[in-house]
Amino acid sequence: MEAQKLTKKQNFVQMFKFVLISASAGIIQTLVFSLLNDVAKLPGWFLTYFPALVLSVLWNFTINRRYTFKSAENVGRAMIKVFLFYCVFTPLSIWWGDALEKAGWLDYLVLAFTMIINLVTEYLYCRFFVYRNKMNTNDIAKKEEEKQNSQKA
Repeated sequence: MEAQKLTKKQNFVQMFKFVLISASAGIIQTLVFSLLNDVAKLPGWFLTYFPALVLSVLWNFTINRRYTFKSAENVGRAMIKVFLFYCVFTPLSIWWGDALEKAGWLDYLVLAFTMIINLVTEYLYCRFFVYRNKMNTNDIAKKEEEKQNSQKA
């Protein structure tokens, strides 16, 4: 199946929304990471990074599904697809995060580097796999389409 075609403007708006929403997830991830790393002083990359990642992913998935991709796709099916992405991304990011931290990188620099890689790869994965043919199918998209059609008439 071919991916849904969007106009240049629609693609730009979609990417912009994804970045903004991902930034809010990044704030959640950074706050949780900071609490676990600096306040609770948990040892090691995994114990501070993994819980922060999980909370940010849940936020990001929920908001982006509704407002960025405007998808009525089955939540369970979409969540499984995103889970599969994180089955690959999470072990890799823990591996390189731990390696970079042991190599002397500042843990917040590693976190920022990892979050940028996550943003780009997750957008592409969601856009072209998770919501490939299921974008603009929810109630928000339908109301926007009705509004556009009524303005044209």
